[in-house]
Amino acid sequence: MSIVYLNGEYMPMEEAHISPMDRGFLFGDGIYEVVPSYAGKLVGFKPHLDRMQDGLDAIEIQLKVDQAQWREIADQLIAKNGGGNLGIYFHVSRGADSKRAHAYPENIDPTLFAFAFEIPPAPQPAKSDATPYTVSTAEDLRWKRCNIKSTALLGNVMHYQQGHAAGHSETLLYNQHGELTEAAACNVFVVKDGVIATPELDHQKLPGITRLMLLEILRKDGTLPVEERVVKLEELDTADEVWITSSSKEIAPVIAIEDKPVGDGEVGDMWLAAQTLYSAHKFDF
Repeated sequence: MSIVYLNGEYMPMEEAHISPMDRGFLFGDGIYEVVPSYAGKLVGFKPHLDRMQDGLDAIEIQLKVDQAQWREIADQLIAKNGGGNLGIYFHVSRGADSKRAHAYPENIDPTLFAFAFEIPPAPQPAKSDATPYTVSTAEDLRWKRCNIKSTALLGNVMHYQQGHAAGHSETLLYNQHGELTEAAACNVFVVKDGVIATPELDHQKLPGITRLMLLEILRKDGTLPVEERVVKLEELDTADEVWITSSSKEIAPVIAIEDKPVGDGEVGDMWLAAQTLYSAHKFDF
C-alpha cells in the first residue's frame, strides 16, 4: 500500500482526493520536483528545493513551507513506504477556486501533494552495467518559459512520444537556429576530442539538477574539461559521445541518434570517467 502526503496528512494513495476545480487539474497551474533517494539518502535535495522555490516565485504561488518541512515530508514518505530506492515527487498547485477563470485567484490555499515511487538502483560506473539509449531529434516546439518546472508538461510529453513512437528512448530538441536546447525529459551533453560541452542555460532549457551537480563535480575535480556554450545540432554528427542527464538516469550514454551510431556506437570512456566521479560525489549536495 502506497502512503502519500496531501495537505498536511499522510494517507493511503486510494484515499487521496483533490477537487476537480483545482487549478493544477484545470490549467496545469503548479510546480513540481522529483528527488531520488537510495537507502534513505536523498540526492540533491537542496538544489531541487531551491529550483522548486524559483518556480513558485516565477508563477507567484505563495507557500509557507520551508525546506526543513519538505525534508520532513520526504523522510516520512521514505519511512512509511519501506525505504529502498525511491523517487519523492513534490507537487504544489495554486489550489482550488470556486470558479474557472484564467487570472490568478486571491485567498485560496495551495494544494500540496507528495508521494514516493520505486526507482531502479543507482546507475553504476561500469560500461557493462550502463543502460545505453537511442534517441530521435525534433525541432523544439514548446513554450518560451522552459526554465520553469511547471506541471503543464504537454509539450514535453508530445516530444517524448515522438521518440517513443519511433522506437527510441528520448527526443533531442533544437531551436529554429539549429542549436540544441535539451531533450524532452533530460539535459544534453556532447563530447568531442576529450572536451565535454552542454548548452548554456536560458529560457529554452530547464536548469537540470543532475546537470548542475555534474558540472560542479567535474569542475571541482578538474581532470575532464567541460564548458557551457551554444551547441549546434550538426555537432551531433561528429560527436565522440553524447549523454543525457536527469535525476532518474543520472548520466545516460546515447549510442545512436536517428539510428546512426554515436562515435563507435559503444558506451564511451569519458562517460565512464564522468559517471564514476558523479557516483562518488552525488550525496555531497
